[in-house]
Amino acid sequence: MVLAQLGGSISRALQQMSNATVIDEKVLNECLNEITRALLQSDVQFKLVRDMQTNIKKIVNLDDLAAGHNKRKIIQQAIFNELCKMLDPGKPSFTPKKGKPSVVMFVGLQGSGKTTTCTKYAYYYQKKGWKPALVCADTFRAGAFDQLKQNATKAKIPFYGSYMESDPMKIAVEGVETFKKENCDLIIVDTSGRHKQEAALFEEMRQVSEATKPDLVIFVMDSSIGQAAFDQAQAFRQSVSVGAVIVTKMDGHAKGGGALSAVAATKSPVIFIGTGEHMDEFEVFDVKPFVSRLLGMGDWSGFMDKIHEVVPMDQQPELLQKLSEGNFTLRIMYEQFQNILKMGPISQVFSMLPGFSAELMPKGREKESQAKIKRYMTMMDSMTNEELDSSNPKLINESRIMRIARGSGRQIKEVMEMFEEYKRLAKIWSKMKGLKIPKKGEMSALSRNMNAQHMSKVLPPQMLKQIGGMGGLQSLMKQMGSGKDMMGMFGGGEK
Repeated sequence: MVLAQLGGSISRALQQMSNATVIDEKVLNECLNEITRALLQSDVQFKLVRDMQTNIKKIVNLDDLAAGHNKRKIIQQAIFNELCKMLDPGKPSFTPKKGKPSVVMFVGLQGSGKTTTCTKYAYYYQKKGWKPALVCADTFRAGAFDQLKQNATKAKIPFYGSYMESDPMKIAVEGVETFKKENCDLIIVDTSGRHKQEAALFEEMRQVSEATKPDLVIFVMDSSIGQAAFDQAQAFRQSVSVGAVIVTKMDGHAKGGGALSAVAATKSPVIFIGTGEHMDEFEVFDVKPFVSRLLGMGDWSGFMDKIHEVVPMDQQPELLQKLSEGNFTLRIMYEQFQNILKMGPISQVFSMLPGFSAELMPKGREKESQAKIKRYMTMMDSMTNEELDSSNPKLINESRIMRIARGSGRQIKEVMEMFEEYKRLAKIWSKMKGLKIPKKGEMSALSRNMNAQHMSKVLPPQMLKQIGGMGGLQSLMKQMGSGKDMMGMFGGGEK
């Protein structure tokens, strides 16, 4: 993902500044110049970059800062705030409510990935318990209904469209009425796109909008146009009341940062970004966590949401018990691999962890890693219950390894490699031994009153040391915003 390159450049600039013995004007200017260069390469408008640099220099006046101040933290915070300001339109978008029918209309130019994005949007809400439906009101492009039908069938989402009817208004109205009767609470209308901003496109959009009375109009935009996104978003806003924007193809163009900042300048909130062709390559765009990940500071709340999505609440206490005992079996490894695959793209998960960057997992390597996990799981499918539930590596002898290799159709050296990975993970897991689990009923009270002192008593000593002791724990909790999120890591929090 190209944004990973932007994040990597900014993180390196901050790291070089942190490594400097003395933070003076020269070090600050070098850091800001590096960040400026990275933003301009990402096609962010020159005026926005220049304003950001000026504002940071105003906030960080090195001469006025007293000797006791942590200059590195002040500079990092100023850069974080200015990047947030650059990407924040300053207004929230409409959020659909579960159980109440909401109509969402998608608009955009042809080739921006509108039809695929409609399905991704529906799939995202379907996973969260909504009952979405898709209506194809695109009668201009040949194959539009076939594409939507194929995507919707794959994602198991109901759809409506017609091969015979040429009036998009009629299809849109009939589709919306049909799905309202079927109690769908999120009805998504896909409209026609054109090759350029034509008057006919805007007129058709207005008619469909008046006929369906959507609660939200989403403009889908290709990130490859960079800062030209400003004019495009403005033109659409003047024709229909665009309430939100989704920026697509963020994985393939160097101009993604420019597109995001340009859309923010039109005061239209970006709600999602498309980061690939697959259904799960679709991220919620929230300015602060996004900038935090860009700077290599992670996004703990996003990471916790992912954990809660893949590990059901009723399984969390069981996982905690296993953690505290420090017994790591191949079955636990298999279950955790399943959870990793459910989380979506590994680079996305990596970028949510402080100190990691999506740049650490390039696109090719990500597919390779997922393929390796699936290979390991295939090998474990050829193992007996006794082998999967044992935490004694000596149980697996040479004849068993040969049987597992034959059963899974893999080579012996690959099975050996899988066992090496198991030993490595078992070593890490054993460090969690001694994790103190609060009794039932204590968990919610603990999460409400959680502070670093409480947390240090719950964590095993080795883990506390890895975080950086009491100081590291305090800064981690401050970043996460609340003890409730922190307790979520250990299966706690309100239910």
